Amino acid sequence: MFTISKLVQAMEPSATLAMAAKAKDLKAQGKTVYDLSVGEPDFRTPKHICDAANAAMNAGHTKYTIASGIPELKNAVVAEYKSRFGHEYAAAQVCIANGAKHALHNAFTTVINPGDEVIVPAPYWVSYTELIKLAGGVPVIVETKESENFLLKPDAFRAAITPKTKLLLLCNPSNPTGTMYSPEQLGELADIVLEKNLGVVSDEIYDRLVYTGKFASTATIRPGMQDRTILVNGVSKTYSMTGWRIGWTIAPMDVAKKIAELQSQETSNPCSISQYAALAAIQGDQTCVSDMLKEFAKRRDYVKQRIAGIDGFSCPEMGGAFYAFFNVKKHLGRKYGNVQIDNSTQWCQELLEKKCVATVMGSSFGCEGYVRASFATSMETLEKAFDLIEEFIG
Repeated sequence: MFTISKLVQAMEPSATLAMAAKAKDLKAQGKTVYDLSVGEPDFRTPKHICDAANAAMNAGHTKYTIASGIPELKNAVVAEYKSRFGHEYAAAQVCIANGAKHALHNAFTTVINPGDEVIVPAPYWVSYTELIKLAGGVPVIVETKESENFLLKPDAFRAAITPKTKLLLLCNPSNPTGTMYSPEQLGELADIVLEKNLGVVSDEIYDRLVYTGKFASTATIRPGMQDRTILVNGVSKTYSMTGWRIGWTIAPMDVAKKIAELQSQETSNPCSISQYAALAAIQGDQTCVSDMLKEFAKRRDYVKQRIAGIDGFSCPEMGGAFYAFFNVKKHLGRKYGNVQIDNSTQWCQELLEKKCVATVMGSSFGCEGYVRASFATSMETLEKAFDLIEEFIG
């Protein structure tokens, strides 16, 4: 009775969620699965945040809010940004969304016209290209090199710009690679943005999960960038609140107004209770963040050491986030048992089937020959998973 739209037919499903679903199927069969597929902290949401949610319910904050979010949370977002980076925003420039993915959708849908090109450095998060296409845009993929830490270089950026280019999309620190632009490197890209009169969508969801170097926000890196940058962030990764679904955009006033109008027609407000929980997260004791970061740093160091110790494996410097993006090219093009494995998809699928270790194929991030492993899981899981990976390639 129905014909599926061409846009949806062309859409690729999320590879990370697909691998996680396969892992859950194996768990349901009674198997022990070591899941390194999903970027979700294994810590419980801190107690004071959960307490704030209970208090919000008891206070009757269970009704519709303003579609773009409660004023208290928007004020907290701009205050936190000012305290960290020194730049002023008005609360009206913030739109609280149903997670950072929804915030990205809002941004692309608001500013992209059919045929507009968006420059996307590869490797890229799996949903970026699909969200751009759903908004009518054209993702222009620019390959980067492991030897250059998978960072977009100014010459490559400049060469990709055409009269149709509208936006540059950045994820800093990066999902899937964990690499991070230094302030100097980010500034070089910003100079080209300003010269060519482009806009930037900057996904900074991992901005507080940083191990080496200094994080710089795209909007503050050069004078004039604040007026041409849409920032995307949220509480999911920093406070282990993935299921609460609270993200946001901070945008130039004219764009922010239209993002809010779009959201009012799409979803109305995000969950009222989650908004009050996010408010407690931002304004409350930040010890939970530093404690989680310390544990992530230990896991990062362990994973880095394990990858370095496996013949043929390599990965870039993981300056932030909680992912290792490692090179498996040496282990492709051969048989594992009776199965010929020629690409990263087959490699990850066979690893899951044979050793019950869930990872994500690099091809889904626009970079064949690599595999993403999340270390947002226990050290025990990481130790066993890498033991099994070594068994698998041996």
